[in-house]
Order: sequence, then structure tokens, then C-alpha cells
Amino acid sequence: MLITLVRTLNGWVVSLCQLLALFVIVTGIIKALIIYCQYIFSNSHSAIAFQASRLELGYAFSLGLSFLVGGSILKTTIAPSWNDIGQLAAIIALRTVLNYLLLQAIDRSSSDSNQQSLLSEEQSKLSIKRI
Repeated sequence: MLITLVRTLNGWVVSLCQLLALFVIVTGIIKALIIYCQYIFSNSHSAIAFQASRLELGYAFSLGLSFLVGGSILKTTIAPSWNDIGQLAAIIALRTVLNYLLLQAIDRSSSDSNQQSLLSEEQSKLSIKRI
């Protein structure tokens, strides 16, 4: 009886992790689209809009991947076979590499956008001094 309860609870938690990953990713897509549309319709800086929406999407994908890794780990906790453990290791390795590369891209994009904003501030200061 206790084993069936634990298996049922584990199944629910795995499904919850997958549902949370789906929710986070879909929410990130919607937020990225909103950010992009706000920049496009209010400003003429499409490069900034692209970077800002891409950063938001990257954060959402990273968090969603973390939920999926957690769900995959929980899925194999109850009576795993060696085949299940090998598949889990491959899935976690792939998702971890994807998450690492995604975070590296986010860091590069955020530092690039910070440099661009500093450059535009300096240019505006110079144009004000000329007047």
C-alpha cells in the first residue's frame, strides 16, 4: 500500500514538473512577444527589441529545462533499471549542455545590450553638449 502511494505521488509530482515547465516556457514566449511588440510599435530600435525579447525567452527556456530535468530525475527514482539510468544520464547531460549554452548566450546578450545602452547614453550626452 505504501509503495503504491509513493508511486502515485511520484507520478503526480513528475506530471507537475512537466506542467510547470510547459507553463514557464509558454509564459516566457508570451512575455517575449509582448516585449518585442512594445519596442517595435513604440520605438524604432528593432535590434534592442530583438535582444530584450530574446533574453526573456532565454530565461524562460532555462527555467523550463530545469523543471524538465527535475521531472526526469523523479521519474527514475522508483525501481530504475540500468537502461533507465543510462537514458536519464543522457537526457540530463543533453539538457545541462543546452542550459549552459543558453545561459552563456544570455550573458553575452545582456553584456552587449549594456554596452549598447552605455554607448547611446554617451552619444546623447555628446549631442547635448554640442547644442
